[in-house]
Amino acid sequence: MANSCRKLIFNIYLVFYCSAVIMPHICICSQFTSSPIDQFNKDPRAFPIATNGEIFPWHELRLPTVIIPLHYDLLIHPNLTSLDFVASEKIEVLVRDATQFIVLHSKDLEILNASLQSEEDVRYRKPGESLTVLSYPAHQQIALLVPEKLRADLRYSVAIDFQAKLADGFEGFYKSTYRTLGGETRTIAVTDFEPTEARMAFPCFDEPLFKANFSIKIRRESRHIALSNMPKVKTIELEGGLLEDHFETTVKMSTYLVAYIVCDFTSVSGTASSGVKVSIYASPDKWSQTHYALEASLKLLDYYENYFDIHYPLPKLDLVAIPDFASGAMENWGLVTYRETSLLFDPKKSSISDKLWVTKVIAHELAHQWFGNLVTMEWWNDIWLNEGFATYMELISLNITYPELQFDDDFSNTCFEVIKRDSLNSSHPISNQAKTAIQIKEMFDAVSYNKGACILNMLKDFLSEDTFRKGIIHYLKKFSYRNAKNDDLWHSLSNVSHQLSYRRLLNCLESDSASGGFCYSDSKKTSNTLAFQLAFLRKNVELKEMMATWTLQKGIPLVVVKREGRSLRLQQERFLSGVSKEDPEWGTLQERYLWHIPVTYSTSSSHAIHRHILKLKTDTLDLSEKTDWVKFNVDSNGYYIVHYEGQGWDELITLLNQNHTLLRPKDRLGLIHDAFQLVSAGRLTLDKALDLTRYLQRETSIPALLKGLEYLELLYRMVERRNISDVTENLKHYLLQYFKPVIDTQSWVDKGSVWDRMLRSTVLKLACYLNHAPCIQKATELFSQWMESSGKLNIPTDVLKVVYSVGAQTTAGWNYLLEQYELSLSGAEKNKILYALSTSKHQEKLMKLIELGMEGKVIKTQDLAALLFAIARNPEGQQLAWNFVKENWTHLLKKFDLGSFPIRMIVSGTTSHFSSKDELQEVELFFESLKAQGSHLDIFQIILETISKNIKWLEKNLPTLRKWLLITT
Repeated sequence: MANSCRKLIFNIYLVFYCSAVIMPHICICSQFTSSPIDQFNKDPRAFPIATNGEIFPWHELRLPTVIIPLHYDLLIHPNLTSLDFVASEKIEVLVRDATQFIVLHSKDLEILNASLQSEEDVRYRKPGESLTVLSYPAHQQIALLVPEKLRADLRYSVAIDFQAKLADGFEGFYKSTYRTLGGETRTIAVTDFEPTEARMAFPCFDEPLFKANFSIKIRRESRHIALSNMPKVKTIELEGGLLEDHFETTVKMSTYLVAYIVCDFTSVSGTASSGVKVSIYASPDKWSQTHYALEASLKLLDYYENYFDIHYPLPKLDLVAIPDFASGAMENWGLVTYRETSLLFDPKKSSISDKLWVTKVIAHELAHQWFGNLVTMEWWNDIWLNEGFATYMELISLNITYPELQFDDDFSNTCFEVIKRDSLNSSHPISNQAKTAIQIKEMFDAVSYNKGACILNMLKDFLSEDTFRKGIIHYLKKFSYRNAKNDDLWHSLSNVSHQLSYRRLLNCLESDSASGGFCYSDSKKTSNTLAFQLAFLRKNVELKEMMATWTLQKGIPLVVVKREGRSLRLQQERFLSGVSKEDPEWGTLQERYLWHIPVTYSTSSSHAIHRHILKLKTDTLDLSEKTDWVKFNVDSNGYYIVHYEGQGWDELITLLNQNHTLLRPKDRLGLIHDAFQLVSAGRLTLDKALDLTRYLQRETSIPALLKGLEYLELLYRMVERRNISDVTENLKHYLLQYFKPVIDTQSWVDKGSVWDRMLRSTVLKLACYLNHAPCIQKATELFSQWMESSGKLNIPTDVLKVVYSVGAQTTAGWNYLLEQYELSLSGAEKNKILYALSTSKHQEKLMKLIELGMEGKVIKTQDLAALLFAIARNPEGQQLAWNFVKENWTHLLKKFDLGSFPIRMIVSGTTSHFSSKDELQEVELFFESLKAQGSHLDIFQIILETISKNIKWLEKNLPTLRKWLLITT
């Protein structure tokens, strides 16, 4: 019986396997509809005009695919005195279809000359034929016109000489400066190419699909060193004292991963278990802050090589702290660049939060060496395959390599952060169309990073950690040095899941007779029925269909649960923050939204985690026994909000008040989050959500306690900014009285677990902000001692920001902090000082900070966005920051590209907290004026929707908050 059953299962398995895994790969469609020459000859009038007035032979944003780059030979000579560079390159290309032109990307480069050699010309050393160069800046493209048609299936060599200024911003090949301890300003040259800025450094096929090998040579002065993706092979002395460094040829990779630096940095090095040399570079005066990064990098590199079962493919890995850097870090293969605060760690000035941040960023960028570098998305619409995975791998790697950092308890916040964005109608799917450079830059957002990581974590929980790991290893090995898309990942995971499921099934059937007619799975006895086993296999077949609901449609689902006796009635809808069921647009916004949700739940009667896939709008589950309560989304592993109808919320609030430990810590955290989110959607009253927080005095899980405090502080800051004085005072009184036991138990020293220390920083910062007398007194005392010691006293890092913020409230303290800011060598300390300076109640001081940020000497331009954000959160500075952005928009665009992260942060940071109709109208008018000038960003709609949501929230909930505070205080 067992054998015949196994054969039946095997045949059905084959049907599932072939339909889901084999068939999609049978049809390979051509990428070409017609050749570029045919299109051009057919209607040349449809093509744009080049800068010289001639017709430019290509009209698409994407490059033609008839020519493929194979190898670049680059020679770069930057001059750090004149701040420019001269360069030359030879690109070996393969012609896939006959053509009379070659189209490449080039931006802000002066092309001096271009020539072409055939294979025969190269073989017999014949000089190249000169090429006509046409430029079309609107698409950042150049066209090289060849005298004779290039023939298909042949290779050619394209030589180009070019020059340019080192860029002023943070993209392409740009200059960066730093000050030594002696006050000398020094300049370095550094690259940052992702997503579309390699074209600012050399003409190239600047799209991720055009992978090639790169041989790089850099000329420099003897006082500098040169770094690139690969190790240096040799150095040649040239006339005039110049040196020319030659680097090994890279592995096959995309242009955005190419990197080179000319600097005078020093390093600390170590060797990973596999023999890879790892080095951390920084400016000489900051060398002492590099050691923690080396320790973390070595540990994480070893972990990833083991986890992915793939060796890091390069001989070395350099991590470099760049003085001027727009984002947190960039994963250039073998030469990873970081903002200083994302790599350097100063034990005397860096807090535990700083340490967690540095470790996270290193883990993120090292994960990219596999996800992104080894396997690259085909196009930027799937950037989440890079960023979502790297963010997810932070969780997986740190749990093992640094368990003491307790990052697992913080990952829920990664999901909570993006839910605020994804619950707006202006959100976008994870996999989203992106054509222009600005659209591509806007893809680098919380949806790609955080939501991508959260759905991967949910999928891991659904498939099991072992299956998920084997699936991504299969994906990485199959697509190494190649490009991939969404479906490739699902096929790999389905393939592995099928194989493992079938093996488990065979093992189950083998043990059938021995176990008396039952199969055993994970030590749990399960009835051996054909239906159960088929359902197990079918789950894997439908993986692509399930994940399409998470990646190809925007938003987040709401699961509505109603318990009726032993039945659970489930309903799914699209969760919309700021839109209630009573609003006329609610029904339209719900249309065609359906997810396959792997829900989990626990009950009062069982410790087991129950699982179900909710594929329909409504469904019913039967409980095996009577229960007092039910809690969905166990450990907050699922990416969905849960609402409990009927008595559901009351039962959970009662449970929290009676014995909160009966729920898992992450479940309590999730309840607090969901409750306040549901208030914003009009599904739960604010007083109910506030009642839920009343148990927090007894909360033993610090992440849950901090989440409750976070929402209460948000309420306080909202009413404070609107100057609603009675509610502000009552809420302040409530916070200080209700959380007095927590505040009073905080010490002013660095000790305890990671979460003990984060609680200390958060609670004392809030207490001093609320003018809690003992807090102000202690902070003032420490600040005075620090000033008296001429800044030499080491204040505990956990309270450094609090102490500086209190000290900044006096003129003498503020001026002294600004002096220390300029002198400090610690990026972590400078961040804390700058935040403290931004809390001043004097607008002239806040304006001085903005002017210094625009000037870029004392306060670096890279910190301007964070500075404006902080000032806008200061009630005395919110209008000041907003007026500055409006009046200086054109100046800001000279410092940051439209669509870049700093610009998006500046616009959002100075407006998204607004909550009045007058403010909304003002922002709308400003955005309309920008659109009229051709400056449009998707984030404009996000901001307008956020402000509208804030207005609705206050109108609906302010009376409730006022009444609740009167009752409770």
